[in-house]
Amino acid sequence: MSDRKFCIPLVNAGCIGMMVLTTAIAITPVKPSCSATSGYQWQNVAIGGGGYVTGIYLHPLQQNLVYIRTDIGGFYRWNPANKTWIPLTERFPLAQSNYYGGEALALDPQNPNVVYIAAGKYTGSWAGLGTIFKSTNQGKTWTKLNIDLPMGGNENQRWASERLAVSPFNSNIIFFGSRTNGLWKSSDGGGKWQKVTSLTAKPQADIGIAAIVFDKKASGIVYANTYGDGIYQSTDNGLTWRKIAGSPSHVNRMTVVSNGIVYATHKAGVSKYKNGVWTNITPPNAQASFGAIAVNPSNPNQILVVYDQYQKNNSYPIFQSTNGGSSWQAKKRTLNSQVPWWPDWYFASATADIEFDPKTPGRVWLTDWYGTWQTDNINVESPIWSNYEQGHEEVVSFALVAPPSGSVLLSGLADVDGFHHHKGLKAYPCTQFGGNNGLRFQDTYSIDYSETNPLRMVRLGGNRWNNTYTGATSTDGGKTWNKFSSFPSNTIPLRVAISANSPSLFVVINSQSQPLRTTNGGASWTKVSGLPNGPQGPWYWGQPIAADKVNGNVFYYYSSGKLYRSNNGGASFSVVNSSLAYENWSTLKTVPGVSGEVWVSLNWNGLHRSTNGGQTFTKIPQVERAYLFAFGKPQTGSTIPALYLYGKITGLGEGVFRSLDNAKTWTSIGDSQIPIGNNPNVMEASRQQFGLVFIGTNGRGIYYGSP
Repeated sequence: MSDRKFCIPLVNAGCIGMMVLTTAIAITPVKPSCSATSGYQWQNVAIGGGGYVTGIYLHPLQQNLVYIRTDIGGFYRWNPANKTWIPLTERFPLAQSNYYGGEALALDPQNPNVVYIAAGKYTGSWAGLGTIFKSTNQGKTWTKLNIDLPMGGNENQRWASERLAVSPFNSNIIFFGSRTNGLWKSSDGGGKWQKVTSLTAKPQADIGIAAIVFDKKASGIVYANTYGDGIYQSTDNGLTWRKIAGSPSHVNRMTVVSNGIVYATHKAGVSKYKNGVWTNITPPNAQASFGAIAVNPSNPNQILVVYDQYQKNNSYPIFQSTNGGSSWQAKKRTLNSQVPWWPDWYFASATADIEFDPKTPGRVWLTDWYGTWQTDNINVESPIWSNYEQGHEEVVSFALVAPPSGSVLLSGLADVDGFHHHKGLKAYPCTQFGGNNGLRFQDTYSIDYSETNPLRMVRLGGNRWNNTYTGATSTDGGKTWNKFSSFPSNTIPLRVAISANSPSLFVVINSQSQPLRTTNGGASWTKVSGLPNGPQGPWYWGQPIAADKVNGNVFYYYSSGKLYRSNNGGASFSVVNSSLAYENWSTLKTVPGVSGEVWVSLNWNGLHRSTNGGQTFTKIPQVERAYLFAFGKPQTGSTIPALYLYGKITGLGEGVFRSLDNAKTWTSIGDSQIPIGNNPNVMEASRQQFGLVFIGTNGRGIYYGSP
């Protein structure tokens, strides 16, 4: 860890073959930090979790040494002093964004300083291979091990796997169960890896070897969950394997307790393996299959199991047995949420993991779709569960706006709707957009405001879970919303642009269908002529449409190398320029206070500026890569908007940059310790505060930088 200042936001929760070790590389975890080169401070907007925590790990020797892994947000270590999570994998740049996927984590049971992570979001060849990293200082720095395999931290059964394990008897013995390439073993602490060919199981192709579990009392005994093909056992540290007859085939999680008994959760319930016999010990009248399971290390008869999916109107997702599974009691729960906008049903929704604290009797940790919970006394009738999310920011962003008046920021997000950040950037929002009884979406895909009346807004979103999509308007800067009185069914609205001076007029780009226009705030709709069908959604990150910031009748649209313009309020568009490069990853924006000025970013094809309504464009010479960009408030004494870029500048390299003279000169404002590499997908700059810029990501929340 380098010697530098760390700036920690205080969250106010109150509201109304054979492989050889590679050269070590320093991957240093960082807290929100002050850039030594630019004077810029970068940190997360306080939202509070919002992403899948797929595993929790407590070291058996050191109290309060706790780690979590997430599906798309990397890995974290618990800071018990202030009850926050320290991100451990922030140093990966955009080129290594796949490493933000948490495929697995393993502790060395004999050494509290050693931890391993298997990092990789997706197994597809387009994503690149995943890998395993080793740390000898609790995640402060990492060494990449030369084992590169497809990994899928954000793929099927990601919540049910513990693929990486270190022997409790010999720290040099490590196993990794891959999704697509079988079982791998290291006998020298990760230095060399060899594929285990003696395990001849045939697991489900996309899940593979889902878990490896060592017997903690009998040296050499290890179990492998070959998903779809049952559980295999080795008694010689993996040299030979045999399938355990009668074992459940689709095991979610399994554990071996101190008396040698194996427990497994699966689609059909819960099973127990003792003295060579499998027994069904599923809680009676269970409503769903079980996933997470924990056995008290101090009492092997105390077992907790949790449903593997959300059960509507069910206040009893956790079951406890105190007699080794002979009988069960559904546990009540009392919730003490530290994040004010979290509804109660978030608790144990799609639970991934549950673990007893080996050093604090009665304490239990639970992770689920949105975050991490802890109770200090599982043994009472109704345990009090508190969630701890500070430092764990994992939302996926679709849209950001920072209007010239009203709230400093509004965010459109996946799964948690979005927020009006009226309490500032360091405090958790009070409610989601929909509020307690308002209009809530699963996702908000786009937000825009009218330039001459910024309190007039429109937002698009919907619910993937039931395939319903629509939008809403606001007259108070996003505090309250009114649903469109009509919107076509089976249509996913992706992006919206609102007229600069007619707030009831806006144009909507739809997924794989014709764009639409309304002149009455969504009461009725007409098809826009002259534009191609919109791109496929909802997982689309481009920003292809914008309204002129002065002329309320003018709109612009970029697609496939062509710039379209409308001069009649979006009723019809025509091509005004065909000279731009074809690029799927693109952003189009107009300049505040200037009519006819349009900028388009085209990733490695650069940044382009037009001052005549798109008729001609000039490529900015220094910009080698324009991944994202945004306009913000001018510096004092200037009328030129501050221009921010996430990309690459000749002579300055890759990072985040600012120009105060219309891209003639650039200053680096990024931080090498926080490259914001987890698939940044949207950028916005404040119109109220000079220097304030936002970058939304695909799994590490929203960052903001300020001088």
